[in-house]
Amino acid sequence: GRLPSILDNRLGIAMAKRVYKISREFLNSARWRRVFEAGARPQDLLWASTGTKNHQVSDVLYVTTLVSPFTIITIPEATLNALSHHDELGPVMTIDGGDCEVDLTQIAQAGIDIDALGAQLQRDGLKAFENSWN
Repeated sequence: GRLPSILDNRLGIAMAKRVYKISREFLNSARWRRVFEAGARPQDLLWASTGTKNHQVSDVLYVTTLVSPFTIITIPEATLNALSHHDELGPVMTIDGGDCEVDLTQIAQAGIDIDALGAQLQRDGLKAFENSWN
C-alpha cells in the first residue's frame, strides 16, 4: 500500500529480472567457462511461490513474466489450472533484465528500502522454513 498503483506487483518481478540478468552474465563469463570446461554444471534458477495472491491481477502474472531459459518454475495447482486456460505464456524474460532497473529505481524513489525489505524477507523466509522443519 505504500507504492503508487502503477508500481503495484512489480518489485518481485523486477528483482527476479535482476537476478536472471546477473546469473546470465555470470554464465557468459570467462570465469564460468573455465569451471564449466573442468566439469562444473550450472544450477538453474528456481522461481517459487508463483501463485498470485492479489486477485486484482492476472492469476498467472508471475508464471508468464518469469518464463525464461535455464530456470525452473514451481507452479501451484490452481495456477497451473489457470495457465491451461490462457492462450500463451507471453514473452520470454530477456537476459539484459529488461526494465528491471527502471522499476527498482522508481520503487526506491517511492520510499521503499529494497535492501532492508530483502533482508527482512530473508529473515521471515528462514523463520518459516525453520517452523516447517520443526
